[in-house]
Amino acid sequence: MKKIILLSLGAAIFLFAGMQFIGPKLENPPVSQDFTAPGPVKEILVRSCYDCHSNQTNLRWYDKIQPVYWQVAEHVRQGRKGLNFSHWDKLAPADQKAKLWEAVNQIEQGAMPLRSYESVHTDARVSKQDLVVLKNYLRGMVHDMPNDTSKIHALNKQLHAAPGILPSILPRSLNGITYMSEYKNWQVVSISDRFDNGTMRVIYGNDVAVRAVKANEISPWPDGAVLAKAAWDKLEDSEGNITTGAFKQVEFMVKDVAKFDSTGGWGFARFKTPQLVPYGKTAMFATECMSCHKPMKDNDYVFTFPIKN
Repeated sequence: MKKIILLSLGAAIFLFAGMQFIGPKLENPPVSQDFTAPGPVKEILVRSCYDCHSNQTNLRWYDKIQPVYWQVAEHVRQGRKGLNFSHWDKLAPADQKAKLWEAVNQIEQGAMPLRSYESVHTDARVSKQDLVVLKNYLRGMVHDMPNDTSKIHALNKQLHAAPGILPSILPRSLNGITYMSEYKNWQVVSISDRFDNGTMRVIYGNDVAVRAVKANEISPWPDGAVLAKAAWDKLEDSEGNITTGAFKQVEFMVKDVAKFDSTGGWGFARFKTPQLVPYGKTAMFATECMSCHKPMKDNDYVFTFPIKN
């Protein structure tokens, strides 16, 4: 028995040692343009985000040990694909703000940094004070003036347009989800504020979703649950009063594990403007939606935290 144990231990050591010489190669490509920001903001992002979201990955010795290194390399590959601070010039200004908002939102929801990464790289943890710094910086990038002229014009254009009449055949997204006009009569489950692009949003839930919220059975959400997120321009007057402006779009998340298995059990659809134009050029648009929601895997890919009272 002792001999068997020693042989097994020796084989395990040999296998472990051999693994250190194989695996993916992780390189730091050239930086085309690094993200620039005030010192405190840049320090937080470098410390908490750059290892996976830049071409300046700093691998510690324990990151290079197999089989951990395989997971690290995949995280970096996926991270750079979703957001790369080393190619900041590749994004238009509006996309830069949107990516920063997405990053701050995921940090606030606890989706980023990844818990598995944060548990080992404890210095990557974003404190409440750090989050305030990031939010204030992002708000400073948005220069929405009270009574924004373009937004008022957009609202007036919609108000004076001929009343919309739903067509006999409702719009349908390229993945088969049909526009649901009844969402306006559903119960509100939450609200959100996209301060990066000056929009405000109301999230509605159908009967299945509302029952799940009341029963606290949203991890995962049940099949048949549908969430609808309607967005409007946000208008602010000189006294700070907020009202809705022009209607922008409505997005749907439909839970059907069998039908939408490739996108985490959720079907995504978006209908833009009062004309309800389906978003996407091919049915693959849903993978774009999923890439945004992927960090919320532990919350069944849903950013919404329902208001239960």
